[in-house]
Amino acid sequence: MPRPPKLDRATVVGEALDLLDEVGLSAVSTRALAKRLGVEQPSLYWHFRKKEDLLGAMAEAAMAPHSEAPLPTSADDWRAWFLENTRSFRRTLLLRRDGARLHAGSFPGEADLARLAAKMAFLTASGVPERAAQMAMLTASRFTVGSVLEEQSDMGQAPGADRMPDVPQIDHQSAFEAGMALILSGLVQQVERQRCAVRRLV
Repeated sequence: MPRPPKLDRATVVGEALDLLDEVGLSAVSTRALAKRLGVEQPSLYWHFRKKEDLLGAMAEAAMAPHSEAPLPTSADDWRAWFLENTRSFRRTLLLRRDGARLHAGSFPGEADLARLAAKMAFLTASGVPERAAQMAMLTASRFTVGSVLEEQSDMGQAPGADRMPDVPQIDHQSAFEAGMALILSGLVQQVERQRCAVRRLV
C-alpha cells in the first residue's frame, strides 16, 4: 500500500486534537479521524499502529504549552515556582476538551523526563529533601489532573443539573488554589524539619 501523500505525523496529531475539541474523547476514533483527513482508515497505520499510540501522541502534543515553559533557575523562589509550575499544568490541561482524561495514564517521553529531572534538581538544590520533592511533585500532578477532570465534567452539564439544592457550586479555580496551598504548606513543613535536623547535628 503506497504511503498517502502530504499526510505527516504532525498533521494527523493536529487534526486529532481538533477532533477531540469538537466531539470529546469518547467519540475520537481512527475511523472519524480518517474521514476528517479525507483518507482511508488504513492510511493512519503508517503513523500509528493502534489507537493507543495515537492517544499517546495527542497527549504529548497537548502538553506542549506546559512542557515548553522555561525551566526554573537558581534565582527563582522554589515556593513560588512550585505553585506556578502546577498552575501552568492546570492551564494546559484546560486548553483541550477532556484534556485531563487524555493526559491521565499517559507516559512521559525522554524530553519530559529530562525536564522533570531538572525540576527535581532545582528543588533539592533549594533545600527540599529529595523524597519530599518527589512526593510533592507527584501529589500536585495527580491533584491537578483530578481537579481538572471534575471541572471538565462540570462543563458538560447544564447549570444546576444533578445538584442538591442546598449545596453551593464549587469555584474550581479557588478550590484548586486552596488545595495547592495545603500541599505547599505540608512541603514547607518537611523542609523546616529537615533544616532543624541538620542544625541539631552541627
